[in-house]
Amino acid sequence: MKVVRFICCGADIHKNLIVATIAKTSQDGITEYIQRQFSTQNYDLRALKGWLLENECYEFAMESTGKYWIPVFNILEDKIKVYLVHPKYTKSIKGKKTDKKDSKWIADLFKCDLVKNSFIPPKDIREIRELCRYRIKLINIRSGERNRYQNSMTMCNIGLASILSDPFGKSANAIMKSVLENEELPKEEDIEALLNKTAKKKAKEVFKSIEGCDIKPDQRAKMKVASDHMQKLDELIAIVENEIYIRCAPYSDIIERLVTVPGVSYISAMTILGEIGADMSQFDCDKQLSSWAGLAPANNESAYKKKSVRISKAGAYLKPILVQCALAAIKTRGSYLHAKYENIKRRRGHKKAIIAIARKILVSIYHMIITGEVYNPVDYDIYNKPKSETSKNNNNNITVEEALELLKSKGYNTDSLQITSTDT
Repeated sequence: MKVVRFICCGADIHKNLIVATIAKTSQDGITEYIQRQFSTQNYDLRALKGWLLENECYEFAMESTGKYWIPVFNILEDKIKVYLVHPKYTKSIKGKKTDKKDSKWIADLFKCDLVKNSFIPPKDIREIRELCRYRIKLINIRSGERNRYQNSMTMCNIGLASILSDPFGKSANAIMKSVLENEELPKEEDIEALLNKTAKKKAKEVFKSIEGCDIKPDQRAKMKVASDHMQKLDELIAIVENEIYIRCAPYSDIIERLVTVPGVSYISAMTILGEIGADMSQFDCDKQLSSWAGLAPANNESAYKKKSVRISKAGAYLKPILVQCALAAIKTRGSYLHAKYENIKRRRGHKKAIIAIARKILVSIYHMIITGEVYNPVDYDIYNKPKSETSKNNNNNITVEEALELLKSKGYNTDSLQITSTDT
């Protein structure tokens, strides 16, 4: 194996223990190994950093095991280049596994450049990413509470969700608050006063949906707690979003460009920025970014037989937000992305078409960040023209060389032809 890094370190990271191995390779190809163990406390992490600098080791590799790598990365990143590698690429031989051997094996792979560094964005982008992911977690918790609240409404024979378009809107909340706080159900005239202007015409139907409902004490208590919890979660989500807005201020120009993509809102643009960062040099091309986001089909072929080519499970946070943007983008009938979606859907079905549109949005974002341009698909005009008009224009604008090639493809001998160029 060719040695690429003559002084490097591989480390096996655990919750309370770090085993590090420095591999020093001479010009003759002989490698000397130096091993030490450290705890994960801050004083010992600084000792690890000092030990690496004493041995003139400025490249450090470790597995991305849970969250245990983050404190190590935070201490080392200013002076030492840290490589975070996927555990599946560093698996050692089964049956001969110890912490020391794992550390040495990572160092051996690292010195020969057989492991690839994972993408770790800069510190400010990591802060945006952490807050955006926390916001998603809070929204998921709120969705769970909403489901439990609706289940209680169903068990109490309240059919409000079938009448009003939003069972958690202002009108629905006002009616349910009146139902839960009072022992007697509100009358029809009281319901009309609680409804918004656009929903007043449904007052009679709303009254019938709650008439005769039987709210048990346990369900009443459950719905009150769930309602208070949802209200508190709304406040917390607003606080987190405000923090995200503050940290995204330096990247406002990029976000303003991203929202020109159909289906991408401001909060979606900030979430995407937190996941992929503002420096696209981390990715070799748009295809690598699509694969990293889990939006590219796999290549699985053997003996001329194609096996499953499903997309991977990568992009656990990025892929769902792009799919949501794609679902929003295709709602505008006659738009570019809607036409693309319909074209793919006819051949491949809805699910594959949505993933294709999500990938198209991500590829557009990749090039928009690099070039600094707003969303403007190159083939927009050509794609929306009728086929008859496009073919007609192509026939009128055919060049002399294209005409000769066409004649040759039909079997004619064009060697004796004399072509005179004229201005048209």
